Amino acid sequence: MANDINRLIDILYERIEDAKSPALKPDMSLVNRDEILDLLEELRAQVPVEIKRAQELLAAREKFVEEAKRDVDRMMRQAELDAKTKVSESEIIYAAKERARQIVGRAEERSRQLYQVANEYAEDALARTEEAVQAALDEVKQSRVRFRSASAAAMQEQRDKLAGKMDPDGAGGESGRS
Repeated sequence: MANDINRLIDILYERIEDAKSPALKPDMSLVNRDEILDLLEELRAQVPVEIKRAQELLAAREKFVEEAKRDVDRMMRQAELDAKTKVSESEIIYAAKERARQIVGRAEERSRQLYQVANEYAEDALARTEEAVQAALDEVKQSRVRFRSASAAAMQEQRDKLAGKMDPDGAGGESGRS
């Protein structure tokens, strides 16, 4: 899924970089607004998928921890049963309990490691997604600002031309007729 988000961001950058510039505004770009908005909408739809994936990873970790605890409990019960069926020598019981404590310790350590890895992954995926969405949004905002500026300049240029044609001093076009 992270690849889908990266792909969408790459497409957004490509559309903006490949956008044509107006004749008198080489630093401005014209983009297909609907296409950019569609890409942003698709990007927005992918973010919850990444979050769901992180949640699934956390759920899998929890399931693993529960299974490990059940396995440890089962091994503890089995070890205690085995120790009782034997002559009840204190060394055998001690060895079984020590083994069970070791297993529990390893399971708890593994659980902590998995929890840490899952949290780091989720945090990293969410941070990358947030950065990507923010970068795309910033680029779209910049494009809108450049577009508005270019549009305002073009409109002013048209007004100036029209004002020049209607100039009553004769510098324009039609005022010399009477």
